[in-house]
Amino acid sequence: MHDAKSLFIRVVEAGSLKDAAAQLGIEPSSISRKVAALEKNLGVKLLNRSTIRTTPTEQGQTYFDRLKDILDAQQALDEEISNSIHKVSGTLRIGAPVDFGSQFVVPVCRAIQKQYPKLNFELFLGSDFENLYNNKIDVAIRIGDLADSQLIARKLGDIPRVLVASQQYLEQFGVPLSPVDLERHNFIFYSQKQAKSDIEYLNFTRFPHIKMHSNFTVNSVSAVKDLVINGVGIHLGPLWFFSEAIHKKQLIPLLTDYQLKSYSSHALYKKHPYTPKKIKVFIDKMKEAVSTLQNSSFS
Repeated sequence: MHDAKSLFIRVVEAGSLKDAAAQLGIEPSSISRKVAALEKNLGVKLLNRSTIRTTPTEQGQTYFDRLKDILDAQQALDEEISNSIHKVSGTLRIGAPVDFGSQFVVPVCRAIQKQYPKLNFELFLGSDFENLYNNKIDVAIRIGDLADSQLIARKLGDIPRVLVASQQYLEQFGVPLSPVDLERHNFIFYSQKQAKSDIEYLNFTRFPHIKMHSNFTVNSVSAVKDLVINGVGIHLGPLWFFSEAIHKKQLIPLLTDYQLKSYSSHALYKKHPYTPKKIKVFIDKMKEAVSTLQNSSFS
């Protein structure tokens, strides 16, 4: 039996009475009557109805946002109180970078699903999910420095970095023997943010970004790897992604006597009165996955 408040939530999320009814397997008229009774009880119109789409009014959107928080907190409380593994259920919505998500997040989700078969996953792989609230994401994976926010951040671990180039490139432009030699080389960047970031070493020295030259920026680690393998330039990136190419002698690690500062990785999620158990389970498994990277080597 669905109460009026949960039906209202479902209608807003579905975008129409018809779609909400189809999802729940009930008649649209049944939902309409209950939501109308809720509006009458509150003395406020919550929905703008049409034959094609149903949207919340201004008061309806406010009611939806606050009510969703309350219902999410109630579900989280239920999961927190229960010690039964069967309560790890429902859907966990995760945002993560494309390549890292494919390589690590997807296998983690599959492993969790074997242990908790009632838990479903919805993954959003890309860089367009910064706002967890607007995108209705439960937990997001972030690589690198974090911006200030009101989100809870749990560190997953450190991800080693490597500076790589192809033999073809090095034969043409020479092998850098110290960080200062990098000024004579061409970089392939993943983003403009990377282009504006210094190369940092663990001995507190750094190569300033203003001395870095580049003719190619592409926001795909796979595309970056192809460019570097084909001799377009050198790149500073995650060791895990380039280790196979290094093993196959397609890429050569540079300046290995200078230990680079690792990337930090975090899981971010919204504040809850009680953190849902499914989020805790996911973060714990992700920490295990990232820990395997921290002892990575070039061999």
